Amino acid sequence: MARLTLLKLLAVPWLLLAGLVSGDAVLDLQNKGRPNIDAQIAKGDLSVAERKAYIAAMLCIMQKPSKLNPTQFPGAKSRYDDFVVVHMNQTLSIHNTGSFLSWHRYYTWSFERVLREECGFNGTQPYWDWGRWAQDPEKSPIFDGSDTSLSGNGEKIQHRASGIVPAGNGGGCVKTGPFKNMTVHLGPVSPLTDPAPPANPRADGYGDNPRCLRRDISNQLSSRYLRTQDIANLITSSGDIGTFQNTMQSVGGGGGFGFGSGFGSGSGSGAGVTGMGVHAAGHYTIAGDPGGDFYTSPNDPAFWVHHGMIDRTWTIWQSQDLGARTQVIAGSSSMMGFGRAQSLDDLVDLGVVGNKVYRIRDLVSVVDGPFCYVYE
Repeated sequence: MARLTLLKLLAVPWLLLAGLVSGDAVLDLQNKGRPNIDAQIAKGDLSVAERKAYIAAMLCIMQKPSKLNPTQFPGAKSRYDDFVVVHMNQTLSIHNTGSFLSWHRYYTWSFERVLREECGFNGTQPYWDWGRWAQDPEKSPIFDGSDTSLSGNGEKIQHRASGIVPAGNGGGCVKTGPFKNMTVHLGPVSPLTDPAPPANPRADGYGDNPRCLRRDISNQLSSRYLRTQDIANLITSSGDIGTFQNTMQSVGGGGGFGFGSGFGSGSGSGAGVTGMGVHAAGHYTIAGDPGGDFYTSPNDPAFWVHHGMIDRTWTIWQSQDLGARTQVIAGSSSMMGFGRAQSLDDLVDLGVVGNKVYRIRDLVSVVDGPFCYVYE
């Protein structure tokens, strides 16, 4: 797992703000020494201790009680479940919409904030560098099943492809790593996995439906759609925000992270997959239950490192022409193109997992608004 860096302070000289400073000997020395500072900041992958601290914080919020109404959301047992409910509740307005990127940026940042404020985490949110492990994600330090991973694949069981998701190397319960005893309570709502998880006692998926965490990891999608060249091509070939986010979210020539089991059919390697964006490819590389359900996918601990990489990729795309690529969005306010056009002044409200209601325009920069971080 690689890291992002939280910037505690962005310091500039007082007179530079007024445009009154020219180069001087001290500034020259500062510039000369800056590469050494940058090298110290850019430590690379998380250390073993940092991974364990992140995992411990995640396990901590899984033990904290939910702040939601238990009558309205009986399946929300923990603070971790609160994040899942918020995603479920807003799924149809945060995928294939103008808010997709900004909403998930705020959502992932809020997850880190809750880890910090409620469980004493003092690190930063890591990301899954898809390209490094595209040929064999199971052997990555994220999914190798060690005590410093986010747990391994599910047990290998007989199963078929489900919808557009190829049958992988697992399919059963996760029994290795820190989350081997994790209980999933919410959903399913729109599962794409075989065998199908037990139906939720409530049609909306908010009932208590305890079951094991399942995964079906393989390289069938990652080796085709999550390679370094795929990421770079997405960044360099997308001249506008609409092209960038639509390509990122595409599924089999369509758009978005799945629309239920009606999107493709058959068994074997997954019928109908002719192209896929990095967003869907990452989710479906994890697959299983709840990873294969685009409503409840945050219930898999790997969701957060995947969306850390989504945000990193967007940040890199923005940085290629920051002035023209920051205060821009494209798309409607409802999935599948329904609803009015999204506006930068539309509100993003994360309820019990957010600290404030923001406008989209406040969430489009990693160094403005509530944010102050960079990726390494």
